[in-house]
Amino acid sequence: MAIIQCISPIDGSVFVERETASAEQIRQTLGAAVEAQKKWKNTPVTERQALCSKAVDAFVTRKAEIAEELTWQMGRPISQAPGEIAGFEERARHMIEIANSALADLKPEEKDGFTRFIRREPLGVVFVVAPWNFPYLTSVNAIMPALLAGNAVVLKHSAQTPLCAERLQQAFSEAGLPEAVFQYLHLSHADTEAVIQSKEINFVAFTGSVPGGEMVERAAVGRFIGVGLELGGKDPAYVREDANLQHAIETVTDGAMFNTGQSCCGIERVYVDKAVYQEFVDGVVALVRGYNLGRPDDADTNLGPLVKSSAADFVRGQIDEAIAAGAKALVDAESFSANQAGTPYLAPQVLIDVDHSMRVMTEETFGPVIGIMPVSGDEEAIKLMNDSEFGLTAAVFTQDENAAIEIGNQIETGTWFMNRCDYLDPALAWTGVKKSGRGCTLSSVGFEQMTRPKSYHLKLV
Repeated sequence: MAIIQCISPIDGSVFVERETASAEQIRQTLGAAVEAQKKWKNTPVTERQALCSKAVDAFVTRKAEIAEELTWQMGRPISQAPGEIAGFEERARHMIEIANSALADLKPEEKDGFTRFIRREPLGVVFVVAPWNFPYLTSVNAIMPALLAGNAVVLKHSAQTPLCAERLQQAFSEAGLPEAVFQYLHLSHADTEAVIQSKEINFVAFTGSVPGGEMVERAAVGRFIGVGLELGGKDPAYVREDANLQHAIETVTDGAMFNTGQSCCGIERVYVDKAVYQEFVDGVVALVRGYNLGRPDDADTNLGPLVKSSAADFVRGQIDEAIAAGAKALVDAESFSANQAGTPYLAPQVLIDVDHSMRVMTEETFGPVIGIMPVSGDEEAIKLMNDSEFGLTAAVFTQDENAAIEIGNQIETGTWFMNRCDYLDPALAWTGVKKSGRGCTLSSVGFEQMTRPKSYHLKLV
């Protein structure tokens, strides 16, 4: 066993430390999950719904305490942290509500002398590997449909957010979920790979980096199990000449800066019609200059630290490299007193005179930086939006819905927004293309990933 530590980005202190699971604990956990799932899969869907609903009730009653823990673990401002619990509830309750219809048998047209239908069978044991940046939102995407479909779940959360796994276990236990249907393990990277390779695991739902997704695929090779991969993003926004400009300025800025830019579907590059380019840039800069960077446990802070000093150093490197290549920074970092090299506290930045030769416009940044380019119209915007190895979400700001759909048909992305960004609607499929991953969570389609079809072909004689 080893020790994992959560170093709080607030002040560099050790906020939580836990022992990783031993080989025997891993063996017992996986074995218990297999046995528990055999009974759980025969539990009526309505009963699964009721138990999951009780777990959500138990979870949200501790909103204030959970929010404070979240702030200390990963640095989100305390003024914004409760929103994650609300988002968790929204997604969970939607998946609970639609479970009965989404998991119902599929029946083809009637055929004389036969009874035919397709049943959605649970896979077995689902291994969920969740990240730190939105620890409850990312994990609930897979946990809730997996359980509702009749699977057992083993959760491995990030070493940065170990209390999140424990809070979820507490909620399910208080709800009366049968023992071992939901469990968690604190694991090293090596043991995480070993679990993926274990015969007890029937599906892996991973949210994280592209290298992390590559690890999951390598570990699962030859096992013939499914893997769901929600990976990185370099999500673009396009502001058309006919956009409601003030709405676009406010929405894009929030979509880039919320959670200090540490969102896989945050806006990282913006293309603006030349006719409104300068007005848009001026508006974004004015908003960004008004952010309050500081300790996230301060109620007045609306921009917290990045998760680690090394993450802030990476973003600083992208900014400095872009400026050296000709980009212009429009925000004076020195005006943010908390901005300090060698710490997680990083001033937000707006860059112009950027292009796709710069890493800041092509490589995932995961920080509070917006690169903005002028474009001549739809054709150029579409070309630049698609010029990426990622494809998680993309957004257009316009008052022409038909144009938005026509443009969206040409964009290589998992989700296409009009006049919105950085949001997951649980009624819609959450998915990506290219290096943003594969598979799907949320919506009725999300249940398909957590089940397998089993055909029943009955001849009446």
